[in-house]
Amino acid sequence: MRKLVYFIAASLDGHIAGPDGSDPTGPDGFWPVGEDYLQQLVTRYPETLPAHVREALGITEPGTHFDTVVEGRRTYQIGLDLGFPDCYPHLRHLVFSRSLTESPAPGVELVGTDPAARVRELKQEPGEGKDIWLIGGGELASALYGEIDRLILKVAPLTVGSGTPLFAHKTPFEPTLFELTDSKVLDSGTLFLTYDKKA
Repeated sequence: MRKLVYFIAASLDGHIAGPDGSDPTGPDGFWPVGEDYLQQLVTRYPETLPAHVREALGITEPGTHFDTVVEGRRTYQIGLDLGFPDCYPHLRHLVFSRSLTESPAPGVELVGTDPAARVRELKQEPGEGKDIWLIGGGELASALYGEIDRLILKVAPLTVGSGTPLFAHKTPFEPTLFELTDSKVLDSGTLFLTYDKKA
């Protein structure tokens, strides 16, 4: 069965964006995007780079981890505001929203129903060995808390104090044990940590 993987950048104090929810890796972002960080994405996770970055870097390979991306309305809005109605046309792209009634791009599937139920359906579908990428944000991660099978955290060597947490504060208290299954320390200090949920 396919896994739901929360592949996300986080600060040392557990935030995935600033208080305004804007892209921390954008032009005005606080995230340290070093050469080694970008190279790690290009070589290991090329499908997680948005289409305009893939094009600029000449990346055409589909990648090996994910064939589907799911995101919440606010995360999707970041790309939309930059003029990119579908940042991931190379992946099946689902946006969970009750406010959007018409998809801004042919390749973007809008889902207004229960996120956990829809993800359980996606997990049952054949995926040629590839998983489902939960890009964010904290609200959707909260709704999918019980469905997350793997965490891949890109932990930067910085704290931000406040902002969007890894999981929204309304997430129920359900301690869940994960096992560290892979780790990579970049020269810049960023950690790539992979945790699989224990059975």
